[in-house]
Amino acid sequence: MSLRQDFLSGQVSIGKKLPTETQLAETFDVSRTVIREAVAALVSDGLVETRQGAGIFVIEHLQRVAAVPPLIKQDTSSNISHALNVLEVRIALEMESAALAAARRSSSQEARIQESFFEFDRLLKLGQPTGTADFSFHRSIAKATNNPFYVEVLDALGTRTIPCDVTSPHSTEEVLSFSYQAGLQKEHLAILNAISAGDPEAARDAMRTHLSLSQERYRERLRERRTRYQSDTGGA
Repeated sequence: MSLRQDFLSGQVSIGKKLPTETQLAETFDVSRTVIREAVAALVSDGLVETRQGAGIFVIEHLQRVAAVPPLIKQDTSSNISHALNVLEVRIALEMESAALAAARRSSSQEARIQESFFEFDRLLKLGQPTGTADFSFHRSIAKATNNPFYVEVLDALGTRTIPCDVTSPHSTEEVLSFSYQAGLQKEHLAILNAISAGDPEAARDAMRTHLSLSQERYRERLRERRTRYQSDTGGA
């Protein structure tokens, strides 16, 4: 939609609050669902951020992002192997990211991590996709390292950062279930508590646990697929 062109041209200034979903839908003559999906894409690209109770704000220009060569080639494959590869990279990156955030975060950065946490919780209770808030939680932690390269790598991974998001090719009904995502939120809470306590080792361990369990959940899906195949074909 042409909203992205407004970013590209620089017509939308950094820090500016976007109109409401209803106003944008009227402006572009599309449904609110289309607007919601477009905004989710902008959030995933690190161009805007949602602030609970305040609205959607511009944090980066597409023109500036486009000027930087992509670090990682985008791949829309739905193979679980790709999700596992992404999680392997994230473990190496985000364990240290969490530890540094625990040691370096400012009060406002800690608040932003917490806001993303509770936005995930709000969306979960409403039965809405949580992927945007999930990405925001991890990205806020990366920003709290005060090292921009942690954020840059997450942004380069893009929508693949959160494999279970509804917009991801790895999404399934199982991983989008309430109980599945509630389990993720418990793991997020352990990370948040460790960062708030200023405990780098605990933050590192909590992030390792969270992402390692995510890997195991995907491996379990592979095992279940193989078991169903053997059952259907009568294999041993």
